[in-house]
Amino acid sequence: MNESVFRVGVTRDFLKPDGTSDLDNIANPRFERAGLQWEYIAENTPALTASQVQDYDALLVLGTAITAETFIGAERLAVIARFGVGYDKVDVPACTENGVLLTIAPDGVRRPVATSIMTFVLSLSHQLLIKDRLIRAGGWRDAYNYMGIGLVGRTLGLVGMGNIGKEAFKLAKPFGMRHITFDPYLTPAEAAEVDAELVDLDTLMKTADFVCVCCPLSEDTRGLIDARAIGLMKPTAYLINTARGPIVDQKALTEALQNQRIQGAGLDVFEQEPIRDDDPLLSLDNVIVTPHSICWTDECFEGNGQSACESIISVASGQIPKYVVNRDVIDSPKLQKKLAR
Repeated sequence: MNESVFRVGVTRDFLKPDGTSDLDNIANPRFERAGLQWEYIAENTPALTASQVQDYDALLVLGTAITAETFIGAERLAVIARFGVGYDKVDVPACTENGVLLTIAPDGVRRPVATSIMTFVLSLSHQLLIKDRLIRAGGWRDAYNYMGIGLVGRTLGLVGMGNIGKEAFKLAKPFGMRHITFDPYLTPAEAAEVDAELVDLDTLMKTADFVCVCCPLSEDTRGLIDARAIGLMKPTAYLINTARGPIVDQKALTEALQNQRIQGAGLDVFEQEPIRDDDPLLSLDNVIVTPHSICWTDECFEGNGQSACESIISVASGQIPKYVVNRDVIDSPKLQKKLAR
């Protein structure tokens, strides 16, 4: 294998059933201009193995997991570029230990996910799904039994206010809502920059008409929205999750929806994905569910692809890319040796 050429391996989950991928139109011109060689990894596996990655300098990863075993003998590997912002399937300490940068693509998902949050807010407040079902079942005259709610004066509460949360508040501003957020990493002044009030989690759960989960999944946030927190919500409130399923106790949420202790929910993510066909959530009329893809638009795909490719190209030219997760690896001798090469 020619080690003088920078080689990029792309996980096979980018490919459609017919073997084509929209990624080609994004990656081809960028990698060719930079003089990089790229190809799809031969097998589609749940986690990448050492034998699959040992001949690559970079990986562009969609949903495939990266474990400690992935790095065994993978001496060339310098960067893993995630196609998105979540990295709960990536062993970050193993990346750092092996001198490998992990990058994400916040520019690609910021607007699409924020738009998705507002899509749920609008759909739930107007009872869109129920009214769609009514007309399909010949229930036109029953529509007035399902009055929606206006948004002026309602409270939008975001659990986590990173790039996506800030963008969501900007999009929501014309609707005349009150904005509150819980985020232990923010100051009140930072929240005020987008006209939001920083509150504790209990206050948010008690106050918000729309509780929107926007934080990343970590050991601190796993199960954060538990039965107790859900129990604090107003009976007229909605819960929206576009982040990661395990942040919310799905059993507790299901029970709250079944017993109509809260008004409804909009869920793009679940504790187990794909969600089981017999999951009780799927039988409820007061929940809108989407298959971890509500933000999957051409805008999202193009933005993620551009960002991930640019991260790889930066490393190929010996530079540190913009959106590095494990910044403590930057000065490691292992990484510096790879960048020098």
